[in-house]
Amino acid sequence: MLLILAARADQDFIFSFIHTGQHGAMFDDALRPFGIVVDEALHLRLQGLSPDEQADRIHGALPALLTSIDPDMVLVQGDTTSAWAAAHIAHDMGIPLGHIEAGLRSGDPDLPWPEERNRRAIDKIADLLLAPSEGAAANLREEGVGGHIVVTGNTGIDALMYMSGRVPARLEEDGIQRIVVTCHRRENWGAPATRIASAVRTLVDGRYDRRATVVLHDNPNAADPLRDALADSDNVELIRSVAYPEMVARLKSASLVLSDSGGLQEECAALGVPLLVLRSNTERPEVIASGNALLVGSGTREIVDAAERLLSDAAAHAAMSIPAFPYGRGEAARRILDALLFFPFPRMRDMPA
Repeated sequence: MLLILAARADQDFIFSFIHTGQHGAMFDDALRPFGIVVDEALHLRLQGLSPDEQADRIHGALPALLTSIDPDMVLVQGDTTSAWAAAHIAHDMGIPLGHIEAGLRSGDPDLPWPEERNRRAIDKIADLLLAPSEGAAANLREEGVGGHIVVTGNTGIDALMYMSGRVPARLEEDGIQRIVVTCHRRENWGAPATRIASAVRTLVDGRYDRRATVVLHDNPNAADPLRDALADSDNVELIRSVAYPEMVARLKSASLVLSDSGGLQEECAALGVPLLVLRSNTERPEVIASGNALLVGSGTREIVDAAERLLSDAAAHAAMSIPAFPYGRGEAARRILDALLFFPFPRMRDMPA
C-alpha cells in the first residue's frame, strides 16, 4: 500500500494500479484504510475457481488492458495466481517485469501450493527481482536467475509501521491471555483445520483467563471447518476478516498468534508477538532464526504443547517477544522506487541523448 502512495506522490512515476478481482471484498477492505482506489479493475469473478481457471480468466482480460496502458514495466507482488498470470502475460508481451517479494522459498515445490510454484515461476522470468531479505536474495543467486536483484525489505512492513503508530492495542480485561488465530492455506483445508480448531478449544475452553479470536477467511473451504468446530465455544470469538487497522490492534494486544499466513510471520516479528506457524515449513526462515516464531504444523497435540509452554512460562514468552526486523523497518517502498529509477528500461536506452 505504501508503495502505491509513494509512487503516486513521486513525479518520476506514472503508476497504474490494476485489480484482477481475485480477493474480492478482502482486497477492498485492505485498501480502504490507506485511502487507495484502484486505477483499473478487471472485475473478474475468480472466487471458487482453481488456480489454473483463475489464470485462464486473467489471460483473457489483462493483455488488452496492458496494450492500452503500454507500460515500461509490470510490477507484480507476492505469490498469488494473479501475480503468476500477470507475470507471464507481461513476459509474453515483451514488457519488462519486476517482482516484489522475490526469492522467498519454502524448499518444497508442493507446499504451499500454488504459492511456491508461482513465486519460483515468476522469478525465473523477472527482469528486476525485489527481494525482501538477504536470505531471499541468496536464494535467487543460488538459483542463477537472470534478473537484477535488489534487497529492499518488504512493503508489508512499510504498511505495518505506518498503521501501528496510528492504532492503539485493543483494551482487554486484565489478566486475560488473548490468542489470535488465522488459517487459510490450502494444505490446512479440511482435516488439518479441524485439528487446529481442536487445539484452540483445548487451550481456551474452561479457562477464565484465556480467550481466542479466530479470524475466518472469506473462502468457505478455509472458514467452514473452523466455524463448525468452534461456534459453540464461549471462549472463542469468530469474526470475518477485519479491516487492517483493527487487525493490527488485535495483534498488538495478543499474547500469542496461531497462523499459517506468510504476512503475519513478518508482522508478528516486527511487533514482538510470539507466533506459532501452523505449517510444516516456511518461506520466511528469518523469523524462526530470530526466535519470534516456531513451526508447529497442524497437529492438535503439537500446537497445544507449544502454546502451553509459551503461555505458562514468562521467560519463554519474553524471549519470543523481542521485535525483529529481517524484512526492513519500513523503507521498502522508497528502495523499490529507487531501484526502478536506476533500472535500464529498453525505451530509455533507445532514447537519443
